Parts: sequence; C-alpha cells; structure tokens
Amino acid sequence: MSKRKQHHPECKAKVALEALKGEETVSELASRFGVRPTMIHSWKHALLDGASGVFERGAVKKPEVDERQVKELHAKIGE
Repeated sequence: MSKRKQHHPECKAKVALEALKGEETVSELASRFGVRPTMIHSWKHALLDGASGVFERGAVKKPEVDERQVKELHAKIGE
C-alpha cells in the first residue's frame, strides 16, 4: 500500500497562484506539477477563502490551546 504524497504549503501556494493567473489550464498545471486537477481546484479555493485574512487589521488570532483546559488536564494528570 502506498503512502499519500505530502505537499509543502509553499508548493500548494505556488500552484494555486499559477491557477489564479489563468495562463495555463488546470490540466496543464496538473501535468506540469504532478498533482491531480481536483487538488489544484481545492488549493485555489483555499487560497481565495483565506486571502482576506492577510489584510485584516488588528485581528488577534485565537490561541489554538485553551489555557484553562490545559491547567485542568494537568491537575487531572497530577492526581
């Protein structure tokens, strides 16, 4: 059984930007970069959906870890 190929974020961004340019078809990009056209479409949509976040001012990212929950879990581990 083969393992899925992992693509780096830089590679995904490059392919998605090329798709947005529209100079080549998705099929041409897929053969050039060695990925499936459906992946290019999903990366392109992800880029478009997340692009507005680049221009937000003063937006504070929500921390990925809830500190209160971490303290509770540490207390349980200590019991």
